[in-house]
Amino acid sequence: MTKAEEKQRLRRVIRELERQLSSRYKAESNKAIAAHLLAMPEYQAAGTVFCFVGAEREVDTRPILEDALAAGKRLCVPLCTEPGIMELRQVTELDQLVPGAYGILEPPADAPQVDADEVDFAVLPCVTCNHLGARLGQGGGYYDRFLAHYRGGTVLLCREKLIREEIPLEPRDMPVPWVLTERGLYEDGIPARLG
Repeated sequence: MTKAEEKQRLRRVIRELERQLSSRYKAESNKAIAAHLLAMPEYQAAGTVFCFVGAEREVDTRPILEDALAAGKRLCVPLCTEPGIMELRQVTELDQLVPGAYGILEPPADAPQVDADEVDFAVLPCVTCNHLGARLGQGGGYYDRFLAHYRGGTVLLCREKLIREEIPLEPRDMPVPWVLTERGLYEDGIPARLG
């Protein structure tokens, strides 16, 4: 089996597992993950934050997006412009977000573009990951392309029940230093401090 086939197989397994998670567990893990993230000194110190807008199967990032705006941070979210390509676009209120590619809420096409080196702190999604920050995304390569050029603080959000230590990797797959679950923060695979 090729790495690409292994990845597809793992995506199917995790999506089925995610479908079986209780709505109570999802709500509780969403709340805990957001609280842990908002307590991170790196997030609190960031002037410009890049954060994905959580889709139905993903961690709900609305509390993070709302906090960033309320705290006066410059908030940017992804805009998919073509297959595999996303741009970071600034929003000043969440009402600006409209369903875009794949039904995911996105900023309008005329929202100001933000360069990756202007971002102080990035919050990324995954289908699954391990505690070391090896991630499996949806397969479009959007975030791997972003990570290839970004050097700032980065955290990956994943529910603990969806963590898998064995992640099939290819050379272009970029690891993330911090993984945040409802149990807390992992730095290079080790449970780390918060706040």
